[in-house]
Amino acid sequence: MKKSLLFLCIVIAFATLINAQVSNNWFDLDTVKAGKFDTGKMWTFEYPPIDYFEKEYRFTPDEDWFDHVRMAALKFATYCSASFVSEDGLVMTNHHCARRSVTLVTLEGEDLHENGFISYILDDERLVPGLFVDQLVYFQDVTDEIQDAMDEGKTEDEKLAIKSRIVEEIETRVAEETGLDVSITPLYEGGRYSLYGYKRYNDVRLVFAPEEQLGSFGGDDDNFTYPRYNLDYSFFRVYDDDGEPLKTDHYYKWSDKGAEVNEPVFVVGNPGSTNRLKTVAQLEYFRDISYPRTLELIKGLIDTYETLIENDPERELELKDRLLNFLNSKKAYSGMLKGLRDPILMQRKRDFENNFILAVQSDEELNEKYSDLWENIEEIRSELSKISNKRFSLRMSGFTTPRYFFIAEELVNIAEELKKPESERDDLYVGKELDLSIESMMPEDFDYDMNNKLLKQKIKILSENLGNDKEIIQKMTDGKTGDEAVDYILSNSSLTNADDIKELVAEGPDAILNGDDPFIYFILTTKETSEELNAKVDELTELEDIYNEKLGRALFEVYGTSIPPDATFTLRISDGVVKGFPYNGTIAPPYTTFYGMYDRYYSFNKEFPWSLPERWENPSEDFDLSTKFNFVTTNDITGGSSGSAMINKDAEVVGIAFDGNVQGLPGIFIFRTEVNRTVGVHSSGIMEALENIYNLNRILEELKSGQMVR
Repeated sequence: MKKSLLFLCIVIAFATLINAQVSNNWFDLDTVKAGKFDTGKMWTFEYPPIDYFEKEYRFTPDEDWFDHVRMAALKFATYCSASFVSEDGLVMTNHHCARRSVTLVTLEGEDLHENGFISYILDDERLVPGLFVDQLVYFQDVTDEIQDAMDEGKTEDEKLAIKSRIVEEIETRVAEETGLDVSITPLYEGGRYSLYGYKRYNDVRLVFAPEEQLGSFGGDDDNFTYPRYNLDYSFFRVYDDDGEPLKTDHYYKWSDKGAEVNEPVFVVGNPGSTNRLKTVAQLEYFRDISYPRTLELIKGLIDTYETLIENDPERELELKDRLLNFLNSKKAYSGMLKGLRDPILMQRKRDFENNFILAVQSDEELNEKYSDLWENIEEIRSELSKISNKRFSLRMSGFTTPRYFFIAEELVNIAEELKKPESERDDLYVGKELDLSIESMMPEDFDYDMNNKLLKQKIKILSENLGNDKEIIQKMTDGKTGDEAVDYILSNSSLTNADDIKELVAEGPDAILNGDDPFIYFILTTKETSEELNAKVDELTELEDIYNEKLGRALFEVYGTSIPPDATFTLRISDGVVKGFPYNGTIAPPYTTFYGMYDRYYSFNKEFPWSLPERWENPSEDFDLSTKFNFVTTNDITGGSSGSAMINKDAEVVGIAFDGNVQGLPGIFIFRTEVNRTVGVHSSGIMEALENIYNLNRILEELKSGQMVR
């Protein structure tokens, strides 16, 4: 026993010494090198890594395989991924991607979030208003056409103007030729340009969505964690122009057993965005400037929405979707910021950049064209750092800025128009049009609670970021803070009800422009500064865009397609294997089972967010608790990948991706095969729940056979 204690003390002392060395920069960071896949494994279908697949997995897919896999994949609206999983237009995506659709199809007297949605017959499938899915049916490399045209420009401004023109011309031409929705996306920061043609389906109907409590079991506490127990899947169906289920040749068949440990898995979807090819100077700006303030903004919004729901529970359905997005974003930004503050991870990025610079400098032609790019970008980020926070505080967003500021801005516009002779005024500010404009500023359903709480947050942001111009906030608030500042501003404003606004306009432009309303004062006082800051930021970012494009060209010339481009919410295929990972001093298993879900249910005393719906509390004897439920793979995903099919070499569904692990949150700028994991719902778990919990046999059989059971 004494020997064990002595050994433990030695281990603790050694660990403490190592931590102290790292924290005091004794650790030799120069020994840290970039990893082989630090830039990720989100391969494009334009440049599939066939040789790498063959070497890594002894798998050499042909063009037909890639075409089939691509055509079976879908974009789900503008925020998720999905796929066809039957020849009759059945679509699979995540439950959390379907949450908005569930809200839209809920009828009076229903609570589909609480109880789930199950269409036992075809006629019960519900059309989701405004929902669409896009299928990538055509792509083309248009790099040479764009870059050759740009190179004809004599100045950088000319080059940018030419790029805008030629991109629009190409998109219009191809759209007319193909009848598709066409968009050109820059890859490698503009080192390459790909044109994508999508077939859009607008008749999309909800087929199945589990209860909210199963789709997000464990809530925010378990978000970005693993082991995990989420039934995060749902089904939709695409219908054709005649209102019949769509017939499609390309869909993923279903795997009977799913994937085994170390078996190759491919995730096919539309990852949103990453910053893995950014320079170290750009990453340092994210670390020191943009991410910390964004995180604080998100925290304030979470507090606002949670308070609103707590004070008025009837608003939960209206506000919960957005609140969940904020909670998700908070964890994501916290993890990304933690990664950027990790000196070892940043040193891996520096090592990659140093090797890139060395490759450029070693080639006379490349050195002449590109050697000054890193220094130029660093200078731009330095300039942005001086003005960015102030500009951030002054900017007005419909999402985060209280409506009072927009009313004040509109009243200033009205006052300036009213100074003109009536014949010279904009039509919007004459007669009935002016009356309608005033009435629209303060509708009957104006959300005072929301706007007043946003005002409190806005005051805090202004106070923290205005620097030498803090007298603006001093005059608005009389030096008060928090709720007292809100009360003071509102009590001294005429913009809090429609009658006062109308009366103010009736008094004429001088009453508006020369009064002491705090919101109008803010608009008038900061207008010139805001315009100057916006112009300066636009100038710097446009210049940086030029450097980024040159950097992308250099990157492609040095590395070609051996590394993938950053994510752009366009279709990618990511490779990996089923594999656990070390965590908390132990090992995360490659799979979880339904036993684990019930363990958490009982361990947390059946309390939310680990509670279960009634049908899950006492499942039938046929329900196999040992069924594989969630699992992890070494695939590379990010936001936007949610809903992506996880397939095997035979293009069969082995699962559906719904999350990453918390260790992988720095994946926004660096991918680490040793710890980054994709978390998915296992194909066996999907089937087990459909059969023995929901008794949705028609969909169960459709997945097995690949076609509707009629």
